[in-house]
Amino acid sequence: MNTFEKHILITGGAGFIGSHVVRLFVNNYPQYKIINLDLLTYAGNLANISDIETKSNYAFVKCDIRDKVALAKVFEEYAISDVIHLAAESHVDRSISGPLDFITTNIVGTANLLDVARTTWKADNHIFYHVSTDEVYGSLGTEGFFTETTAYDPRSPYSASKASSDHIVRAYGHTYKMNIKLSNCSNNYGSHQFPEKLIPLMINNIKEGKPLPVYGTGVNVRDWLWVNDHARAIDTIFHKGKINETYNVGGWNELTNIKLVHLLCEIMDDRLGREKGTSAKQITFVQDRAGHDMRYAIDATKIKDDLGWEPSIQFEEGLNRTVDWYLANDTWVKEITSGNYQDYYKKHYG
Repeated sequence: MNTFEKHILITGGAGFIGSHVVRLFVNNYPQYKIINLDLLTYAGNLANISDIETKSNYAFVKCDIRDKVALAKVFEEYAISDVIHLAAESHVDRSISGPLDFITTNIVGTANLLDVARTTWKADNHIFYHVSTDEVYGSLGTEGFFTETTAYDPRSPYSASKASSDHIVRAYGHTYKMNIKLSNCSNNYGSHQFPEKLIPLMINNIKEGKPLPVYGTGVNVRDWLWVNDHARAIDTIFHKGKINETYNVGGWNELTNIKLVHLLCEIMDDRLGREKGTSAKQITFVQDRAGHDMRYAIDATKIKDDLGWEPSIQFEEGLNRTVDWYLANDTWVKEITSGNYQDYYKKHYG
């Protein structure tokens, strides 16, 4: 029988960011048992982690974090020692059209996890690490950056639900003396991302010759973080971060949405052997979404100075790698874009 130093529950581990985190921990820490808990909703896909499913230090559990009784059984069965919490409803557009799913999953689900951990753990050597978003800070003007001390000002049901969960995690840490850690990240990009998000959506639509829907005039600014770098940051914070501390994780890559789309068009023209400027003709400006934040920008100085983490690659290199992955994994894209996603896409983009 294997004896493991830790039994780490990673929630949302079949999703985009979670699958990269699970893979990193399973492959790099054979002394840990990694329990991947995911409900497998539209964005959760076991194909994302098929390469590690037979590893002896890995187990998958299908479970809804809104079900506290089921969570308690998982904690008991697997003797959970630590939690890395990534499970969340995460798409702003979906939160606008259906906010209650975000309230119940992101707020109630997080509270359930915390309460089960609180009542299960009897010692003080456990870690509850909550992964959140920069959107909790609201919207920036043309200057300045989000820091760990920026006041919260969420503007959408999604960001409000994540802000609420952040506060609940800190409250449990303070009230019950739990060892909590938090991080807030900027927009992630890379392989295995569900194609409702901007970059995979554009790659797929360019390839299929479909319109490239850009909200408003495309001037909204986002900071982009390579998902593998984010997984490394989570690893670093889990192992080296201080208890009760928050770390902002960003890529130092600010771009307007329209500039990003033009970059993707240029890369795709090259990959598909098209004349330069061909894909850009597919750009279509659509009505801006409600409450669209103008600019996000993360100051990632603290995690660099305190823990030694920083992004490993430049944005254009990461973008090229991302395009190449989606073009090389056409079957994965076709399977995940069937069914539910098609209905969603038609509703939002026509």
